[in-house]
Amino acid sequence: MKVCVGTIVHHPEDARIMHRQIRALLDAGHEVTYIAPFTHCNVTPPQEIRAIDVPRAVGLRRGRAHRAARAALRKGVKDADLLLVHDIELLFLLPRRRPTTVWDVHEDIAGSLETKPYLSELMRRLLPHLVHGVERRAERRHRLILAEAAYRDRFTGNHPVVPNTTYVPVTPPPPPGDSRIVYVGHLSEARGVVEMIELARRLRPHGIRLDLIGGADAAVRPLLRDAQREGLLDWFGYVPNDHALRMAQGALAGLSLLHDVPNYRQSLPTKVIEYMARGIPVITTPLPHAASIVGRADCGLIVPYGDVDAMTQAVLRLRDDPERRAVMGAHGYAEARGHYHWPDQARDFVSHLEEWAVHVPSPALHRVVPA
Repeated sequence: MKVCVGTIVHHPEDARIMHRQIRALLDAGHEVTYIAPFTHCNVTPPQEIRAIDVPRAVGLRRGRAHRAARAALRKGVKDADLLLVHDIELLFLLPRRRPTTVWDVHEDIAGSLETKPYLSELMRRLLPHLVHGVERRAERRHRLILAEAAYRDRFTGNHPVVPNTTYVPVTPPPPPGDSRIVYVGHLSEARGVVEMIELARRLRPHGIRLDLIGGADAAVRPLLRDAQREGLLDWFGYVPNDHALRMAQGALAGLSLLHDVPNYRQSLPTKVIEYMARGIPVITTPLPHAASIVGRADCGLIVPYGDVDAMTQAVLRLRDDPERRAVMGAHGYAEARGHYHWPDQARDFVSHLEEWAVHVPSPALHRVVPA
């Protein structure tokens, strides 16, 4: 099977796209063409794939990225058996003649608009209605894969769920240490970057440092650079997921301090599972899915939204109790290995694409989709 995978929004090394889905397709013996912003993100494509480079869609000025994506999609699907897209805006750019098209729904797109600082208040009010309309239209025309079971409420059909799990090492990781805490993932105000900087400030007298591993929104980069110059933390910028998790291993705790915004309420933060997989106790805000897993598995501590005092006390409590820390790390690893190991979902993911690719697309899929 030949699969064309496309994104102009996500980083080419996005963990779900590159390290899970594309890797699963390659391991199953399929050929992959990958349309992604390689040059923009300074990424060298792996040799196993056929890469098509496009600009990245950032902020409000996305016209150049859209024009390039339209041409790249025409090129990428010429001999493809299936097209897998990861951005809602690519649904407006699909070529007239294309194979069966699958949209991988990563997030609550309408809910995420609240966290986009470049959008005006008017756009934040109007865009959710447009997004819901595009979702309904996409459901009629394409196949859908959902990253969360909760996303089913937005659609009428029974679409398969492919959760955002992770690779869990076969061998249990070493016990957590006592001198650093980590955060792995994109950095933004809604993801708790302001609280993390203040937390680092309060922990410095205790000899505990903060490692931040991930890219950042433009709005918070000055805060991070200032904090790093002050010696409060180490910010490593974007690091490919597999390497980032190796860097996190052995930390005292992993942070997931997301705010209570619509896009996060329905989702399980993948970073929580990633910390568990590496034997790191989790410190999380009380988002429903994260708090449920951490509480049930007894693999971390839950702190109130925005409460840096509580976050500081949680870190110090773990630092001062090495036995409890080790037990939480072991519990998290066991839970992740038993329920959140990506290869267990990879087989279903590949099977869905193989099933859909063998069917001839209906005439509706060959109609022009207005931009």
